[in-house]
Amino acid sequence: MGFRYLNKVASPEHIKEFLELADLAAGAGEDAGNVFELSRRLSGNPMSRCLSRLQQDPAAAALIQSRKLCGPYDVAAMKQLPKGSLGHTYATVMETLGYDIDFFPDPSFYNNLESDADYVNYRVYATHDLHHILSGYSLDDYGETGVISISMGQFSFPGFSLINLVGLMLNFFDTDKADEDFATPEEYAGSIGYTYDLITQGMEMGIRAKPLFPMIWEERMAQNLEELRSELGIEPVREGPYSWYSNAAITAALT
Repeated sequence: MGFRYLNKVASPEHIKEFLELADLAAGAGEDAGNVFELSRRLSGNPMSRCLSRLQQDPAAAALIQSRKLCGPYDVAAMKQLPKGSLGHTYATVMETLGYDIDFFPDPSFYNNLESDADYVNYRVYATHDLHHILSGYSLDDYGETGVISISMGQFSFPGFSLINLVGLMLNFFDTDKADEDFATPEEYAGSIGYTYDLITQGMEMGIRAKPLFPMIWEERMAQNLEELRSELGIEPVREGPYSWYSNAAITAALT
């Protein structure tokens, strides 16, 4: 039977490892530390395809080699940048939501970036919130699936791939409702259809866009956000619960 190969793949060791990683992924929405630890645990073989794709881009390969650090960012200084710029928007959105703009692990968490995989993990999380600003995906559970799927589409980042896989599995077992039976957009956001749509949408956005990993965002903070999106080939999401444009407090702060 064609499923015999599963006996080799599903060894007790592999199952134990998968369950441990799935447990980290399942708790990602409650504790960001789970996400960071998950990616650190996937720095071995699962990272191979990701590194291979990144190394094909000379700019990404050079950045990985340089081990260039990100931030720290000065919110007050960034808010002095022109309205509509990447930096002003980034600082305003993060301040409005009460989020720490430098909320990403120190290099020491990733073995002081000794390996290429360590640096990729560091860089992905240090720039993650900027991807929210660029893409329009909200900085909460409604938009997270979409934004992490951008990195899946661009360079197969394993940590985000596993989070999306586990998210689909949890949604599958969590409800007996069909997608059309959800009464509100907020209820629908917990469905398998919603999650699948956002994964597809985010991956397509990543595939269409120019490479985001090697961008030196510190050099682009004063650039107009819409012009930058046009340059990068990003059409942001502007409607629905998964878009930060739907947050009235953010809209008011930006205007």
